This record gives sequence, structure tokens and C-alpha cells, in this order.
Amino acid sequence: MRSVEIIARSVEEAVEEGLEKLGATRDDVDITVLDEGNKGLFGILGAKQAKVRIELKVSTKYKSQVAQEYLHELLRLMQVSADIHGEIIDEDNVRLAVYGDNLGLLIGRRGQTLDALQYLVSTVANREGSNWVRIIMDVEGYRSRREYTLKSLAQRLAAKAIDSGRRVALDPMTALERRIIHTELQANPDVETHSEGREPYRRVIIVPKK
Repeated sequence: MRSVEIIARSVEEAVEEGLEKLGATRDDVDITVLDEGNKGLFGILGAKQAKVRIELKVSTKYKSQVAQEYLHELLRLMQVSADIHGEIIDEDNVRLAVYGDNLGLLIGRRGQTLDALQYLVSTVANREGSNWVRIIMDVEGYRSRREYTLKSLAQRLAAKAIDSGRRVALDPMTALERRIIHTELQANPDVETHSEGREPYRRVIIVPKK
């Protein structure tokens, strides 16, 4: 639910009721007074209630809520029982952490199912427009463990490239995983990295500097 129209005895009452229904604060919404109403004669005769429209702003917080609601529905359809914890990292990034038992189905081979779910959730969360918010989805800490493994791999293969004086090609990876490798070796003065190939076979190449 993105917006509500509320009729109440006063504008203030209508606003408070609308905020409660949306689970939002005044900073999260745009408020339009459709009818200020009036108390009428002696507060009875000719009295007219106020009417307001309250609409959630397309903010990072709003997109985070949309992402969580959509992910909840996906998991329900997949008959997967899990808890979702949403965290706004900054205005451009949101992390959704999924916890539960036997969630390997959500990860898939080398995280391919997780990447697909993340893409779907990101697309739905960002279809309202405004600034693009990156949704980072993780299941039982898989991405954190994978990131640690990739960083260790990057350092090990960089050392191999330096020792051999030859370029080293990694296995094909997703764009997110390739970015981790590039970032990890960015500060290494003895190697440079680039990607080669077409998806889904695109891979990182580590080249020793001469």
C-alpha cells in the first residue's frame, strides 16, 4: 500500500490515522489536504469531516520496504520459511539478510539462485523510479563467506602472477564477484586486473606489471 485517503473529524486526526495505517512518519510521506472540513454550528449542525491523501515518498526506506514485502511473497510461493532482516546501509544501498533452516535452495550452485532472486527483488523495488537503490541479498551469511574466499583467492593468484611473470585467468564469475576481485587488488602496485569474455563466462584476468 503506497497511499491512503482518510476521512476524520479533523485534518490532524486524519493524518495520524493515515500514518498509522502506512506505518510511516511525517518525514516518510507527502500529505495533501483534500478537504479541511468544518465544525459546523455549535459543533453539530452542518459539520463536515476533513479528508486527506497521504502518500509514501519513493525513498530508500520505501524501496527497502517494497523489497522485503516482495521477498516475503517469493519465499511464501517457494514454500520456504525464513526471517528477513533489512538494513539501510546508505541512500544507495540496502542489505536484506535471510535466516532460517535448510536454505541451500535459495543459494543454488555458486550462488546463482541467490543472484537471480536479488535481481528480481532489485527490479521490483526500483520500478517506482527515483534514485536507483542497490539491493544486496544474502542468505545465512553466504555472501560474507564467499567474499572472504574470493579476497583470499585474489591475493594468492596475484602472488602467483607476480612470481611467474604471467597473467592468471580466474574461473568465470558473476559481476558482483568480479567486482570483489578488482577491488581487492586495486591497491596492489604489482598487478592490474581486467575482465574478458561474455556473460555468463566472463572472468577476471590478473596481469603482472612490468
